[in-house]
Amino acid sequence: MATAIGAPPSASVYNRSAAARSADGADASELAAQAERIVASSLATLARAESVSLRMRQRVRIGDRVLVGTGRYLQAGRGEEQRFRLETTLTCDTESFELTEVSDGLFCWIHRRIGQNGPEFQRIDVQRVRARLEELKVSDPSETAPYLGGLQRTLWWIRQWFWFDEAVTGEIEGRPVWLVTGKTPPAALGNVMPSLVESAARPEGVRPEELPDGWPWMVRLSVGKADLLPYRIEFLGIPGTRPVEPAEVEPIAVIDLVEIELNGPVDAATFFYQPAAEGLIDITANHVNLLAPLRP
Repeated sequence: MATAIGAPPSASVYNRSAAARSADGADASELAAQAERIVASSLATLARAESVSLRMRQRVRIGDRVLVGTGRYLQAGRGEEQRFRLETTLTCDTESFELTEVSDGLFCWIHRRIGQNGPEFQRIDVQRVRARLEELKVSDPSETAPYLGGLQRTLWWIRQWFWFDEAVTGEIEGRPVWLVTGKTPPAALGNVMPSLVESAARPEGVRPEELPDGWPWMVRLSVGKADLLPYRIEFLGIPGTRPVEPAEVEPIAVIDLVEIELNGPVDAATFFYQPAAEGLIDITANHVNLLAPLRP
C-alpha cells in the first residue's frame, strides 16, 4: 500500500490556510495572466538580489516510502558575476540521496550520491553555456543560473513545465501569500508519454489518475504578497500503484523555503569547490547541445 503525504498535524508546515479566494470578477484569461506575472516576478526577485541565503525542508514520496530532507541554498552577485551553492539531502529508513551543485563562475560542479551507489562528479563549463545562450538569442545570456542548476533552475523548470492559471490569497504561518497553481499543457504530456496522446486530445485533457505514480498533475507555489519571494513548492498528484481510482489530488512532494535572507553578507569561500579529479566527468558538450530558450 502506497504511503501518501497528507493529513499532517495542524502544526505542520505542510498545512495552509483554508481561506483563499480568487479575484472578484476576473475571467480565466485574466486569472492566468495574473498568475504568470506573480511567478515571473518571484523568479526575477531571486535573480536580481545581491545575495540570497535560505534553508530548505523537504518531504517526498517515492514508491511506498516517504523521504524527509533538508537543504541549504546560497547565491551572490548578478549576471556574469553570479555564483550559487545548493546542498540537499533526502533520507528514509534505508536510503539517502545527496546532491550538491556549486557554480563558481567558471564551472558548475555537480556531486550526487544515490543510496549505496558510488558518488558521481560532473562539471559544466559556464562560459560555453553563456556562448550557446548568445547563439540562441535569449533575452539575457549573462543570467546562466536557470540553465545550470541551483534554486533558480528548479523554479524556472517548474515554470517551463507548468503553465499557471490561477492565483488565490492564502497564508503560511500568518504570512499573506499568493497560492499560484499551474498544470502541464496536455500536448506536452502527450509528447513525453506517447501513451497519453489520446487522453491529451480530450477537451478535459489528461486526468491525474492517468499519470504515472509520482508524476505531478499540478504544482502550487506559495509566493509572499509583500516581497514576492517563494516560500513553498508543492507538487500534487494521486499517489499509489497504478491503476488507481480517480481521487482528489494531494501533495506528493513539498519543499519549504525558510530563513530567507536577501542582500546579506555571503562568504566568498562558499562557492569554492575542488573535487577529486578521479571519476570527474565533463558533461559540457551534451549539456550545451540540449540547451533551448526557456519560455518568456
